[in-house]
Amino acid sequence: MEVSRIRALRGPNLWSRRTALEAIVTCSPDESSIDNLTGFESRIRALFPDIGILRDSGPAGPVSLAHVLEAVAFELQAYARCPVTFSRTSATLEAGIYQVVVEYSEEAVGRLAFELAQALVHAALHDGSFDVQAAIDRLRDLDEDERMGPSTGAIVDAALARDIPFRRLTKGSMVQFGWGSRQRRIQAAELDSTSAVAESIAQDKDLTKKLLRAAGVPVPLGRPARDADDAWAAALEIGLPVVLKPQDGNQGKGVTVNVTTREHLGIAYRAAAEHGEVMVERFLPGCDFRLLVVGDRLVAAARREPPQVVGDGLNTVRALVDTVNQDPRRGEGHATSLTKIRFDEIAVARLDVQGLSPESIPAKGQRVILRNNANLSTGGTATDVTDEVHPEVAARAVAAAQMIGLHICGVDVVCESMLLPLEAQNGGVVEVNAAPGLRMHISPSYGKGRAVGAAMIDELFPAGDNGRIPVIAVTGTNGKTTTTRLIAHLLAAHGLRTGMTNTDGVYINGRQTDSGDCSGPKSARNVLMHPDVDAAVFEVARGGVLREGLGFDRCEVAVVTNIGSGDHLGLNYITTVEDLAVLKRVIVQNVAPTGYAVLNAADAIVTGMARACPGKVIFFATDRHHPLMATHRAQGKRTVFVDGPMLVAAEGSRVERIALQGIPVTRGGTIGFQVENAMAAVAAAWAVNLSWDTIKSGLASFVTDTHNAPGRFNVMDYAGATVIADYGHNPDAMHALVAAVNAMPAQRRSVVISGAGDRRDSDITDQTVILGAAFDDVILYQDAAQRGRADGEVMALLRGGLQGASRTSRIDEVRGEFAAIDEALSRLQPGDLCLILVDQVQEALDHLALRISEAKDKLLARS
Repeated sequence: MEVSRIRALRGPNLWSRRTALEAIVTCSPDESSIDNLTGFESRIRALFPDIGILRDSGPAGPVSLAHVLEAVAFELQAYARCPVTFSRTSATLEAGIYQVVVEYSEEAVGRLAFELAQALVHAALHDGSFDVQAAIDRLRDLDEDERMGPSTGAIVDAALARDIPFRRLTKGSMVQFGWGSRQRRIQAAELDSTSAVAESIAQDKDLTKKLLRAAGVPVPLGRPARDADDAWAAALEIGLPVVLKPQDGNQGKGVTVNVTTREHLGIAYRAAAEHGEVMVERFLPGCDFRLLVVGDRLVAAARREPPQVVGDGLNTVRALVDTVNQDPRRGEGHATSLTKIRFDEIAVARLDVQGLSPESIPAKGQRVILRNNANLSTGGTATDVTDEVHPEVAARAVAAAQMIGLHICGVDVVCESMLLPLEAQNGGVVEVNAAPGLRMHISPSYGKGRAVGAAMIDELFPAGDNGRIPVIAVTGTNGKTTTTRLIAHLLAAHGLRTGMTNTDGVYINGRQTDSGDCSGPKSARNVLMHPDVDAAVFEVARGGVLREGLGFDRCEVAVVTNIGSGDHLGLNYITTVEDLAVLKRVIVQNVAPTGYAVLNAADAIVTGMARACPGKVIFFATDRHHPLMATHRAQGKRTVFVDGPMLVAAEGSRVERIALQGIPVTRGGTIGFQVENAMAAVAAAWAVNLSWDTIKSGLASFVTDTHNAPGRFNVMDYAGATVIADYGHNPDAMHALVAAVNAMPAQRRSVVISGAGDRRDSDITDQTVILGAAFDDVILYQDAAQRGRADGEVMALLRGGLQGASRTSRIDEVRGEFAAIDEALSRLQPGDLCLILVDQVQEALDHLALRISEAKDKLLARS
């Protein structure tokens, strides 16, 4: 068994809406059925007893090693407590080659699971050993490192519950919610609207106390200390016991409370000094409470207990701590609901105060405190007391947060009870925290968990706001780029700052920010991350969906222009038009329930996608009498069609008419494929509720020149002859171009063509078969990149298609694209027409512009 390629599908994909790894697995004839491998199944079950049922996840058939690999990779993640629910193995048309797909929740964990699964299968094949528990532990540890912590995870879960999309921007806790201009960002429990000044104030304990005192919030006396001696002096001034803490700190790091002796103070000072300047405060007796303020309201409160153990009369303090730390809720850091209790010099000093050491055996029932501060990050526990908070206490907490300027704030209070005002019990606010931890409120040790993640999302997004912008996805075999550009143009005409991706680049509000083929998911994600985008239009090519899935979780509109046989069939196991349709259908499957699929009613394969659409469907076709169009319209549903000289949009009795003469891209309705592109764009604009005045004016102002739509039927004048540059590169495109050219007057017609090497032989040959019946002269040239073909191989296929051509009288081969263009231009006479099928689009257009400019200069010189 050989695994030759593993891809991470990071968005909705051919297989599912879930993130998954897709591997290409090759099995030998014997490995194509484990029944041929004597003793294999019993050996693998001995190594991994919980593997479950080994089965073919497709149609009934033999279970190969690829199926076993799928099962092991899936089950290892499941036993590592990863939330996975989907896996599949599919046999390709090539004997012994399989596509294995396994869901992951964290990509690094999924990749490690695949690696471990291969090792386990190899061990079973060769009667080796494999430590399954060690593998599961590795996956669990990695998952804990990779996944979001409980605070960030709770906020993300709350966002998903409100249908707000998210994107994790770092491996840490930086997350974007929403898209484009409606996005918001958080860093753990800190909002993008919180100022750096407010955060700095919260970290300065002395300044915080001054501000809170000014706001009428009770705080303990205290001051900074220069050294340990000054700290002791401050303690005596304030009155023992005292608290020592870093002046600029968080998460309870370096905090020691209830310091009563000079020796204890020295230890506490050293612990605090590791984190910066040291603050000495009066120790307030009572319990330690954390109050969580979101916006202008208190949303949760918890009483925190310091890390402690209870004696049993048998075990030492150290052994009791080890036992407590084995609680599965306790882990390292903040990934779990509780943190392991630490044994350090602060813990030893606290034991000493109680007359104990790590090796002491406490009496049964004796409560042993390991630390004075009650932070969860140092091993403390939390009890929810939200329902007990006195309104005056809540008011002081909100006042504290607002005085500092924090939208999300953890207010630490020490007092006897939450049932009385602070002033009535000599309590006070001892600290204000930016980016507070949420886990004590989400899953407290005791009491009811609170929906604090939902409160934070409500602070970011008002009710009814899901942070989404209109997203329109466009796919098909031909017309994708022009349709994408036209839709973007209509959105811009509506006043929306539009982000667009296509095979020419990335555009933000009309400015190109990237070049090259940008029709994949990475470019789409970059657009959705841009804060100046009010709407997005994405050309979705097959390659990007195969490599990585979609760059968005769903779209408002999915447009499918057509499905043709010349669209890279034979690559990546997409071998038939039906396979291609299943792939391109992915955008339709991920339309929002309130959205639309815009489908070409004249293409039977495209219309079949309607059943997969969660939303509604708009059909378009030039033939308004098409049975599907007539039925759809009779049902009161939306259709777009041509009626004589008019483009018509109809829904029930409502009809909008647009004169084709007023849509320059169609040249008065004479270019059929541009009429189809215009219909698709109109339907998409209609689906996102653009006004009809905007749609009509936008159509009238869009032209397919080399700036608006480079390489998309760009019509130019060369010394009285018509030159058309187009990027068509498959048989369906050739048919459409021939129909368009035939509608244009010309004395003699010539075409310049090459062929992409990554097409099937028949697709290359069919292009010149079609062109040979429509053009007098054919000039062949070889692409700059042959894409795996031998030198001259594509040229031979093109020439083969011209054998017996009914119209072509002259065929020439020229080395190089620009030389072929120059040769074609040199033959043109006024009234002729030349179609140039460009390969290097922008370079070829620049070359044509230069030659046209030179021709104009010559004419001027003669006159």
